[in-house]
Amino acid sequence: MSSSLQAETEANLKPLLCYICRNLITMKAICNGIIYTGGEVLTNHCILVDKGRILAVQKEMPEAAESVDLKGKNISAGFIDIQLNGGADRYFSKDPDAETLQDMYQASRAYATPFFLTTLISSPQETIHMAIEAIRRFNEVQPGTLGMHLEGPFMNPAKRGAHNERIIRKPTDRELDEIIEWGRGVIQVMTIAPECFTDAQLERLLKTDIVLSAGHSMMHYEQAQRYFSMGIHLVTHLYNAMTQMGHRECGLVGAAFDNDAVYAPIILDGGHCHYAAARIAYRQKRDKLFLISDASFLGRRKPRFDWAGLDIEMTNGYYRDKAGSLAGAAISMPEAIKNAIDFVGASLQEAVEMATCRPARAIRMEDHIGFIKKGYPAVFSVFDDRLTAYETLDLS
Repeated sequence: MSSSLQAETEANLKPLLCYICRNLITMKAICNGIIYTGGEVLTNHCILVDKGRILAVQKEMPEAAESVDLKGKNISAGFIDIQLNGGADRYFSKDPDAETLQDMYQASRAYATPFFLTTLISSPQETIHMAIEAIRRFNEVQPGTLGMHLEGPFMNPAKRGAHNERIIRKPTDRELDEIIEWGRGVIQVMTIAPECFTDAQLERLLKTDIVLSAGHSMMHYEQAQRYFSMGIHLVTHLYNAMTQMGHRECGLVGAAFDNDAVYAPIILDGGHCHYAAARIAYRQKRDKLFLISDASFLGRRKPRFDWAGLDIEMTNGYYRDKAGSLAGAAISMPEAIKNAIDFVGASLQEAVEMATCRPARAIRMEDHIGFIKKGYPAVFSVFDDRLTAYETLDLS
């Protein structure tokens, strides 16, 4: 073959070879970042990803891998929010449909929180069914969403907060059976006031895959410890809508502090609890304290919302009803992490774990989210040290 013909042949083959290489090489290597794995902090390592899953975390970067350069930023498993009520513009309990779920999905990802539980507050039985089906259908086309947090309607009216008192009710065996059957694979967490249930009803729920969370409750200390011993190991938004700790009656707050098995999520916006109270919880609960938003809406773009007796307005950065009660938060997870560092005294590693591996353990999902390790989804949160710049990195 003449040299000119050989050169022409190589020139013709080069685009084809490049095309073949691009389509054969699917492995990516996330590099030049600080990696928060959920157990340690790694530098000078890369995360290998292929077909939407983490292959390994290692020092060596394979030549065949496509580089994803973090330019010195931090990376963790995707932040998790187990209590989110709405997106930027829509509120799920009002409109439990695909459009609201899409709004929540997009808004959460904009705040580097790719994993969340859609919260349905106290609702009629038909609305609960409708919401379950909406989430089930949405998950079929948008895999990766976690499911539902059913907050109510089986709560103590004395601690209802902004929930509609006309909807709050005691559970019947039939209604519980219907919720369990309808919600299979969708309802992941259920907030209840345990004192409003019979022991048989609680035992029925505890045999399911639903994580029970004690909240909106008037339980005293001894009651709470009894229900914790039955298998309830989570409370709903620590300090809020529960009996407080006193020196003679320690309440649900004191019971949660005094039980090492109980996880305690907290809303760190400076309004739902004083930062001094948050610091006390930080010292008491240690690795069982984690972050939630309980956001009615994300981004603070929604100035007012009026629906079915829930009339809330944005006031000084908080949503409040006409009586002045807090009605869901407006905080995002990056903001909560920043507040954990600035006001509670957590290190960046601790604060990140409060939004990743800790909530994953609390809702029994630590086997597939909350960590950067082999086999876990290639869905990450990327952020700077001050949590002022952040994004979702989805390589799934």
